[in-house]
Amino acid sequence: MTQIHDVSGFMIDLDGTIYKGKEPIDGAKEFIRFLKNEGVPFVFLTNNSSSSRSYYAEKLNGMGFDVAVSNVLTSTTATLRYIKETYPEETVYPLGTEQFVNEVKDSGVIISDDPDIVLLAFDRTITYNKINDAYHHILNGAKLIATHPDDLCPTESGYDVDIGPFIRFFEEMTGTKAEVIGKPNRKMIEMAALEMNADPAKLMMIGDRLYTDMRMAIDAGIRSILVYSGETTPDGLKGSDITVTFAVGSVADIPKMMK
Repeated sequence: MTQIHDVSGFMIDLDGTIYKGKEPIDGAKEFIRFLKNEGVPFVFLTNNSSSSRSYYAEKLNGMGFDVAVSNVLTSTTATLRYIKETYPEETVYPLGTEQFVNEVKDSGVIISDDPDIVLLAFDRTITYNKINDAYHHILNGAKLIATHPDDLCPTESGYDVDIGPFIRFFEEMTGTKAEVIGKPNRKMIEMAALEMNADPAKLMMIGDRLYTDMRMAIDAGIRSILVYSGETTPDGLKGSDITVTFAVGSVADIPKMMK
């Protein structure tokens, strides 16, 4: 198997790559322990915007991973940074969970009932009233910004509907094109490189999804490792137009590629 010697750091997806729902994937804890022992920087990149960075760090540690909040970069973190840099004076109407709304407040982004931006996240608490309010805000001129484009969210028992169908719903109903910040947007790579103090050109993306994880690597011109522990199957890769640098069964196979 081809070896990896010059990686500056790993960007590692969570759902379907490190765990499924509440269950760690076999060998994942050993893989993270290997990276730490070898001194290889890593950041977990998740498009799941229903919870905070600290939630994911606590979840990982509860599964037996020994990681810090600084090891996690969510699409929420990236999107809020983007809004503060690009639209510093504009207000938002957040469409998301209570944890998400609290993270928006903590970031300093101002929430308003007459917003400049409808901020769409993965919302397991979504209601008709939330959808309708967001619809009218967009019709009244608010921009539509979404944290990520995923259609499905993996769980230990299968997949749940994610944010993608709601993005398309709002776009079709209002004639507005959403700005989508999470993977595959290369801003996630730029932020991850800063978190790790690593050369972005030598980062590698590890993930289970072709249209987010692998697409981001292709668009940024960096290397990738596709794992078959989540959404994508070998047949799915063969039938796509996506190319990957490596394809392995799971992250448990990666340490031997680095020896």
